[in-house]
Amino acid sequence: MPRLRIAAAQLNLVVGDLDGNVARILESYERAESEGCDLVAFPELAITGYPPEDLLLRPAFVAQSVEALEKVATRTGRTAAIIGFPEPDADLYNAAAVCAGGKVLGVYRKHLLPNYAVFDEERYFEPWKVDGPLFVVGGVRVAVTICEDAWSPSGPILTQAAAGAELVVNINASPYYAGRLRERDTMLATRAADASVPLVYLNLVGGQDELVFDGGSMVFDEGGHLIARAKQFEEDFLVVDLDVQPAFRRRALDPRGRTRAAKLPEVAVSDAQISERAAPPRLEPLLDPVREVYAALVLGTRDYVRKTGFTDVLIGLSGGVDSTLVAVIAAEALGPDHVTCVLMPSRFSSEGSVTDARTLIETLGVRSLTVPIEDAHTAFLDMLAEPFAGTDSGTAEENLQARIRGTILMTLSNKFGSMVLTTGNKSEFATGYSTLYGDMAGGFSVIKDVPKTLVYALCRNINERAGRAVIPETVIDKPPSAELRPDQRDSDSLPPYEVLDPIIEEYVENDKSVSELLALGFDPDTVRRVAKLVDRNEYKRRQAPPGVRVSPKAFGKDRRLPITNRWPG
Repeated sequence: MPRLRIAAAQLNLVVGDLDGNVARILESYERAESEGCDLVAFPELAITGYPPEDLLLRPAFVAQSVEALEKVATRTGRTAAIIGFPEPDADLYNAAAVCAGGKVLGVYRKHLLPNYAVFDEERYFEPWKVDGPLFVVGGVRVAVTICEDAWSPSGPILTQAAAGAELVVNINASPYYAGRLRERDTMLATRAADASVPLVYLNLVGGQDELVFDGGSMVFDEGGHLIARAKQFEEDFLVVDLDVQPAFRRRALDPRGRTRAAKLPEVAVSDAQISERAAPPRLEPLLDPVREVYAALVLGTRDYVRKTGFTDVLIGLSGGVDSTLVAVIAAEALGPDHVTCVLMPSRFSSEGSVTDARTLIETLGVRSLTVPIEDAHTAFLDMLAEPFAGTDSGTAEENLQARIRGTILMTLSNKFGSMVLTTGNKSEFATGYSTLYGDMAGGFSVIKDVPKTLVYALCRNINERAGRAVIPETVIDKPPSAELRPDQRDSDSLPPYEVLDPIIEEYVENDKSVSELLALGFDPDTVRRVAKLVDRNEYKRRQAPPGVRVSPKAFGKDRRLPITNRWPG
């Protein structure tokens, strides 16, 4: 039987960096050739990076992308390369070029264009309806598909197999959310088994704005059994020696009957080359669910900071659980030498919080600054004494402290060229329990999509994995507080987080209405209160920095509601 050596080049590419992406692709291609691979696959839109968004509306960008593909093609030899790129014709297509022998031998165009959640592909591309051609690599008829093409049970994989395909390669830029890899595993196993064809799934890895691509490339045999898996959240080069079994007997005995299709045209790429099996396929273990989210936060933060041209970050460290978690993530993502924690104590800062912050700084080995805000706070209150005369002290005076801290951080950023990382979580963003132009001020919001209950789980997981208290236990155990007034607690303004977070999940991520939430058994007064808070704070979230997406629906491009909106929910 034919044997193919296949490489899945799981790369971290940069949107718009055509020259850099070409260099990365060629580096992996040369490795594939040196290791005797018959075929190497690269991610969806590898030439441009994903998603290029409105760069695709610029003819010069598309033209240069095609030129970049041609540069790669001219460097190819016997090893076939499948490379994602935008193909201009009468329309623009999300395409994959198959290159070998110094040229582009053929092109596959994506059939199914996702236009939901974070995807806008129908804005840019036209769908294609023709399944072929098949590329004959080492004596095996190989079909190519792109990302969404694999998700539909009636998509092209089934008809490609019925028309003669003996192997399907699916190249992807599939973004992460918690549990996503397990969903893919189930779907891809079903697709391979239904078509009775081996399936290579190659995914992008890396952070791009709020999206994180988690890698986890996989190979399934013709029975839908997982035989190889690459690392999650890291670049990887997965090589699999695949014996391609004849599929006709399995298909003939399938009780569901056979899908019939006309034979597809074939493009000769390379002759058969039987090589010795080098090693068993590599099957990387899956990360546990909480560790997986942490890895996404680290990767998303590292790539956003570095890909936007920054090297160092500033964090307002209060000694609370949120800023503590962000500091730990930043130190791992960028290295302690590139993180400066700024302590900005006020008259209301507890001694315990200041001590906890200093303990964390020493544990992580990050840099620190202390800038007390008392003088500025007093000066502002004196300046506002006349307009505030006759009123009770309240939220405005409390939020003034947050705005002073935001001004200090942004001024330090302006002076030293460091990016400010904000520290608000999803529970706070959802309910507006955050200060516009205060603790929301910054360049990137690391835990913006992490509910408070998960914040605590992440902190405990960090300590468990380290076998020591990287995060002081007092930080985890003390009641959460913004410390903007004496004896303040988050529970003064919000329901307990273990009550609040499930409501937010249903209302925001699952789009349940108030009446549907009541039918699920949630407390009526709490539901109405939370829904009102979520709805009326859309204007705040619209002004927030981007942050790492780790849920099926994050605030940002995932959830697009009108700010001016009177629907009662």
